[in-house]
Amino acid sequence: MQSSFDIIRTLLVTEKGTSLLDQHKYIFKVDPRANKVDIKKAVEEVYKVNVMNVNTMNMPRKFKRLRHKGGYTSQWKKAIVTLKAGDKIEMAH
Repeated sequence: MQSSFDIIRTLLVTEKGTSLLDQHKYIFKVDPRANKVDIKKAVEEVYKVNVMNVNTMNMPRKFKRLRHKGGYTSQWKKAIVTLKAGDKIEMAH
């Protein structure tokens, strides 16, 4: 079994993510092999909060071009975690 720090890669700070903070939702980049139960346990263990719901999606690779060469970005998994109404995660600036 993976550790909680291996499951959660990063806390994503995006424009959409900051608009979801009012609804107690946070966006994480997670290990593609992790399921919703693993993600819930990892967030609760690392951040000491109560998780109410986890939504996941697999983000597809995208074609990017740099000068004359083309290539693809990596596939990754995104998780939107909803916390209990009194909990919040402190973000480092």
